[in-house]
Amino acid sequence: MLVHPQFDPIAISLGPLAVHWYGLTYLAAFGLFLWLASLKVRQPQFAAAGWNKRDVDDLLFFGVLGVVLGGRLGYVLFYKPDYYMHNLGEVLAVWKGGMAFHGGLLGVLVAMALFAKLRGRKFFEVTDLIAPCVPTGLAAGRVGNFINGELWGRAADPSLPWAMIFPQAGDGGVPRHPSQVYQFLGEGLLLFVVLWIYARKPRATGQVSGLFLIGYGLMRFLAEFFREPDDFLGLRAFNLSQGQWLSLPMIAAGVLIWLWASRRKAN
Repeated sequence: MLVHPQFDPIAISLGPLAVHWYGLTYLAAFGLFLWLASLKVRQPQFAAAGWNKRDVDDLLFFGVLGVVLGGRLGYVLFYKPDYYMHNLGEVLAVWKGGMAFHGGLLGVLVAMALFAKLRGRKFFEVTDLIAPCVPTGLAAGRVGNFINGELWGRAADPSLPWAMIFPQAGDGGVPRHPSQVYQFLGEGLLLFVVLWIYARKPRATGQVSGLFLIGYGLMRFLAEFFREPDDFLGLRAFNLSQGQWLSLPMIAAGVLIWLWASRRKAN
């Protein structure tokens, strides 16, 4: 069996200044978004609509606010509402950890709606632009999870070649699925390839956004079967995790949006 390498979470230390690997993965995510979105706005369907590099910079600014605020509030409301109800002073203490993707997604959607209104653009035009540029950032985040040895997987068959022991789990050396790697490959690389190829051709407004919701929701739902549920939540109804229950509405919304966009295109 493999053993988690136990990386030092601090990548660079200069006197009192400590730069964590997790922070660097966030920087990588933002850098990848800038690069990919800059490529997208040069594609004919977006260039003809007047998109430019300045729009990409502004999208990143709005997106970062949405990710940080939405991700934190989503964690507070979806995962530990009782705790934070009695510890209101810690709601904004992001340095203590605790971010939720589904909350971050809602935050980004609100931020993109505000951007669309300020720029006089259609909401789904904006989300269709950013959707293919998001999965690489998700992949970067999973790299950070793996380096930190957090969000490990469920117990695995010891004969599985890549079964891994995570000392942080404090379970006496139970071999586990490296679920961070599964999510890196699924909701990160695979989803990116599918969306990027799909969005290369002009699509009906909303189709790319719908496919993103379907793809991420499906990849996350499947990955949760291998990821250890949060110890303070466990499994919910029908033995599904909180992440799976939050992913189901995403898949349903994605299907509805894609069908709606397809019908508009047909009409």
